[in-house]
Amino acid sequence: MTTLRTTDTGDVVAETVYGALRGASGELLPAEPLPARLAAGATARRATIRNSARRTLARRRAATRLSLVLCALAVGICLVPLVALLAYTTSRGIRAVNLGFFTHDPTPPGIPGGGIRNAIAGSALTVGLGALMAVPIGIAAALFLLERKGRLAATIRFGADVLTGVPSIAIGIFAYIVLVEPLRHFSALAGSFALAVLMLPIVIRASEAAMLAVPIELREAALALGARRSRVARSVVLRGALAGLVTGSLLAIARAVGETAPLLFTSIGSQLFNLSPLQPTAAMPLVIYADGTQAFPEAQQIAWGTAFVLLALVLLLSIAARIVSGRLAGRSR
Repeated sequence: MTTLRTTDTGDVVAETVYGALRGASGELLPAEPLPARLAAGATARRATIRNSARRTLARRRAATRLSLVLCALAVGICLVPLVALLAYTTSRGIRAVNLGFFTHDPTPPGIPGGGIRNAIAGSALTVGLGALMAVPIGIAAALFLLERKGRLAATIRFGADVLTGVPSIAIGIFAYIVLVEPLRHFSALAGSFALAVLMLPIVIRASEAAMLAVPIELREAALALGARRSRVARSVVLRGALAGLVTGSLLAIARAVGETAPLLFTSIGSQLFNLSPLQPTAAMPLVIYADGTQAFPEAQQIAWGTAFVLLALVLLLSIAARIVSGRLAGRSR
């Protein structure tokens, strides 16, 4: 006994039904077999779907190419000012840079030579003291925001966000009112305080983001083992967020090292080499501001050289932040 396959059986049944309908309708139906017509219709539908898919894919590819072109154009537009700034500052400032530029103090206006030794020392003093104030307080505040939830934490977070957008000259006026007026004396300490206020919100927000990236399971496991919260914060949270903490601190320092307005109201500048925090001191941004507005070509050349050194320092700090962050993140894994 021969067994018919399902497809063959379906074809036989379709042929039988089609023949009966064709006979009953008096040859009104076409003589073409029904399976052939069904196959032709399926082929046509497949061709239509294939053509529609090809058109859709072509449109998507065109949209993707257009998006890539627009993104590349946007990146190019963003890079043009940066490249132009770097190229122009380098071409104008590198002429003044030599060994004596870093080892000599400034000369009187109109006299060739001189350097920015006092400005380098003053910037290191003010930024260093400011970082010593801002970094520990900022990390402690970020740890508080991580551990405590409520109105106080929300208020601190909101205050940090607002302080980030406050103009630096307003911070300089605040430092002038708080320290310079009561003491009746400009000083590097007042400048450090102004820079610390400027750095503080950056350190807080960057540190909080780094601590939030530490898996909460690690903290819960340490607490489940009986560790105190202080031990968990020190050994788990701070250690796991070390890369982000260092990155945030370096970026805050890079932001502060180029600020001029806060120092105009606090440390005011000096032509002398000074390492005392209680005396007025020079700084590289102040040298750019003071010498760049003079009519003497020698002073303007010093300003361009200082701008080149300051720009290179900021770039080095940014690159160092990336490198240190990557290495510390690799060790923490």
